[in-house]
Amino acid sequence: MKLCWYFDFISPFAYIQLKQFERLPSNVEIEFKPILLAGLLNHWQNVGPAEIAPKRIFTYKHCYWKAKSLGIQFNMPPAHPFNSLMALRLAIAMNCSSQAITCIFDAIWKLGYSLEGEECIQFLQNSLKNNDILSLVSNDDIKQKLKENTEQAASIGVWGVPTFVVEEYKNELFWGLDSFDMLLDFVNEPKAFKDEQMLKIESLPEGIQRKR
Repeated sequence: MKLCWYFDFISPFAYIQLKQFERLPSNVEIEFKPILLAGLLNHWQNVGPAEIAPKRIFTYKHCYWKAKSLGIQFNMPPAHPFNSLMALRLAIAMNCSSQAITCIFDAIWKLGYSLEGEECIQFLQNSLKNNDILSLVSNDDIKQKLKENTEQAASIGVWGVPTFVVEEYKNELFWGLDSFDMLLDFVNEPKAFKDEQMLKIESLPEGIQRKR
């Protein structure tokens, strides 16, 4: 089964989920899809958790607690939210390899570096064996690919990160770290997600809409 993983390096939940990919069955293929969360939020006219003051601090504490409980090294970067464009473009420039993506996530969330800091740039250049990553991320084709990824994500209903999409099952979505166990169940038995209640939920009407 092929899974598309839509992510933005700005998300600590994406980092924690990445560190659990070993739980996925060995026959699963993952296609990494870097996208700009801000673009999704604009598309859906939504705000991110870091844009709600009390939720922002709770989210950071929750992520630290969750990572610690799973034995995952976790260090907040110097400031958050931050501009993740450079990291996303770098991932694309490195052909979205799992090694490059893990390296970038580690720089931010394991080592706690600022993407704009010299320490982070040096770490990434050494780890990726490329001494000119700043030139890579300024390439117009790379910028366009990130835009296309984000637009594609919105077109199939992705509203946040991280999100797994199973294209062969009509773009079944699994959003957020909390849905990871649900995804594992789906991978093992997709038919279980088409019982009577699941089908009813898929066509459930809205009872009321809040004015915006």
